[in-house]
Amino acid sequence: MNLLKYIYHNTWLGKLLIYVYHTSANRLIPEKLFVKIKFKRINGIFPDIKNPKTLNEKIIWLKLNDRTALHTQCADKYAVRDYVSEKIGDQYLVPLLYHTANPKEIVPDKLPDIPFIIKTNHDSGSVFIVHDKLKIDWQDLQKKLKKRLKHNYYWRSKEWQYKNIKPRIVVEKLLMDEAGNIPFDYKLHCINGKVNMIQVDMGRGSQNHCRNWYSPKWEREPYKWTVALGNGRFTDPSDKEVAKPNNLEKMIELSESLAAPFCYVRVDWYDVNDKLFFGELTFHHDGGNRPIEPKEWDLLLGKKLKLPSNHK
Repeated sequence: MNLLKYIYHNTWLGKLLIYVYHTSANRLIPEKLFVKIKFKRINGIFPDIKNPKTLNEKIIWLKLNDRTALHTQCADKYAVRDYVSEKIGDQYLVPLLYHTANPKEIVPDKLPDIPFIIKTNHDSGSVFIVHDKLKIDWQDLQKKLKKRLKHNYYWRSKEWQYKNIKPRIVVEKLLMDEAGNIPFDYKLHCINGKVNMIQVDMGRGSQNHCRNWYSPKWEREPYKWTVALGNGRFTDPSDKEVAKPNNLEKMIELSESLAAPFCYVRVDWYDVNDKLFFGELTFHHDGGNRPIEPKEWDLLLGKKLKLPSNHK
């Protein structure tokens, strides 16, 4: 067993198996069966999709049934900028420095001499932070971007909104506070157009990643909704309190404007010295797969989410 794990995680054969799994096997599995299997692998039980009651089950129902062109636009990290500009104004957008569909155009001569972030618009996790252009292997970066542009995230997640996004590379200014630190990431979960939960991520990208949960009144919530970090660790809440943002009310107001057309959506924000910048819209937090603990809170939060009347 240990030998198989080593081959899977550390050899070219293991990488090939992963590639085949994500590009071939996933395509053969129907969406409904795919999401049910993935849920069971993480939670130990199959979700009740016919009569969903918990928040996670309802998110999965939405993943399989709630599909519009607006979902595709808002999942597109480039096209969503137009939606945000129309709904709340372009003053909340992170400054756009460059965009292209051709990775060969990502060269230092076309990019500014300030810290920036390079990402693809059509998937999750393809992010490259550049503090100093002179320290980047641009050919290697172009190869990585070329590979990501060929990847359709839908086949990995079976989240429909990603399926028809036209891949593009987006370069935005890297947001930092006065001390040069990446700002806190505030994620406001909107249920039927109203903010119900606020997630604050700290230490992202490290083994110290914590995730605190607050009510819209900035009261600490008694539940957690974590992801695995590896080595048996999770993004559990921190013992340290996060100060209530000075612009919390504005953050809530703007989030609810953006969330109005959707049953459930997570609206992400960065707060840089009391100035708000929009991050992204996420329709299925962690795919609806990660358990909310204690378990009764998955049911309590699920009761708040009203699905369309024709959901049965």
